[in-house]
Amino acid sequence: MSSATAAEQDRRSSETEHLDVLIIGAGVSGIGAAHRLRTQFPDRSFAILEAQDARGGTWWTHRFPGARSDSDLFTYGYRHKPWRGASIAAGDAILEYLDEVIDEDDLAGRIRYHHRVTALEWSSQDARWTADVVRTDTDERFRITATFLWMCQGYYNHDEPYTPEWPGLERFEGTVVHPQQWPADLDHDGKRVVVIGSGSTAATLVPALAATAAHVTMLQRSPSYWFPAPTTHELATMLEPLDLPPDWTHEILRRQYVQQLDWLATTGRDDPDQLHEFLVETIRPLLPEGTDVEKHFIPTYRPWQQRIAFVPDGDFFDAMRAGKAEVVTDTITEFTEKGVQVSSGEVLEADVVVTATGFNLAVFGDIPFRVDGEAVDFTDRVTWRGMMISGVPNMAYAFGYFRHSWTLRVDLINDVVGRVFERMAERGATTVVPELRPGDEDMPKLDWSDLDNFNPGYVQRSQDNMFRQGDREPWTHMHEHDHDRVVLPEADLDDGLQYR
Repeated sequence: MSSATAAEQDRRSSETEHLDVLIIGAGVSGIGAAHRLRTQFPDRSFAILEAQDARGGTWWTHRFPGARSDSDLFTYGYRHKPWRGASIAAGDAILEYLDEVIDEDDLAGRIRYHHRVTALEWSSQDARWTADVVRTDTDERFRITATFLWMCQGYYNHDEPYTPEWPGLERFEGTVVHPQQWPADLDHDGKRVVVIGSGSTAATLVPALAATAAHVTMLQRSPSYWFPAPTTHELATMLEPLDLPPDWTHEILRRQYVQQLDWLATTGRDDPDQLHEFLVETIRPLLPEGTDVEKHFIPTYRPWQQRIAFVPDGDFFDAMRAGKAEVVTDTITEFTEKGVQVSSGEVLEADVVVTATGFNLAVFGDIPFRVDGEAVDFTDRVTWRGMMISGVPNMAYAFGYFRHSWTLRVDLINDVVGRVFERMAERGATTVVPELRPGDEDMPKLDWSDLDNFNPGYVQRSQDNMFRQGDREPWTHMHEHDHDRVVLPEADLDDGLQYR
């Protein structure tokens, strides 16, 4: 580094920029928060800090073959921005959609890429947050202060995916890759591929790889539920000849998909046997003749205790019927030079092994927080309506749904945060903080997720690191959309929130 460059970095490091709102993360949540600020609070200064080198979050970092939504885009898209296309879309189409929002809201100049936040500290005396930031492309370090912090960084660690430790992995002579770290130059054409895992990522990868691979084996420890959702809803086909305004078509389909998702969620809760039969019998005729449905497609958990693997137009099952893909249900004994040995003694020979084994949850990007000099232990804090944290001032976070489209809840959160901003302005308050009400001090601090309700591996592995919830409103979260869409717009902003 030249002395002139070093001097410029020292000068910038000594200057602290102040913003009204600092948004962390330029994925679908952060861009949605920025839209709300642009439209409802145009006079407030803000910036989005993004550690990656481009927008999109998951849709930028997930570059494995066939990466696509497993939620319909009519509900995954923003409420204010109609989706015009097939209901299930590839990652590139979603990025194009986000680019349109960025252009329409003139957000490009507000997003700062390569900006990783390494620490956050609140000062009550100054009524502001200080963010320690490092530029990942230059290693420049500096600080930014903000009156309000909006955490939109997602819920898992993009840099360190979850991969179990398997005996003999180092002996394997082929290529091992995790979907979160897919190399651009990986050639799987004509290769034998083993995909370990049976979640949404595996459901996406297998048909995409099978198109050109010699053969693809999906190796699962236990089965998942599947749903062969149509890429284009039959209602969309019926509406097309009517030549309706695009906004009408979007709203009709959005409501249809919300109703469908509500039915799946409520039936899974109230009548799991009915949903089990519906899901299993829907895929049964799509499977190759002779498939052991009980072994490979009957999970040990209730429907919706884990995510359902949505497969557009049943393309996964097309690959199975064509003999290009198969499912093996077994546990891994060890890796050999030629592949993966399972407990039956069989060796699944492979040139490429894909570890679609999930991810690790991260609490607010694993960024250390301090409030007035004291480190924040989130495991000792409870959520306020799934969007703020007790004892942490002037901070909101975006967290969507696991069963419904993520963005349905993000839009609802943005509504509430906008109302909080207005309430602060009405009262001349500089600070808002969730604080337990009288009588709440002895409230039990329950796990972040009730495992009887939702229990995938990434939740079970991370429970001890997450913040908590209470046994009463407003200290609960993980509700379904049919609850939130009624309760959140009417949420009492004086119940559990203190303004100063």
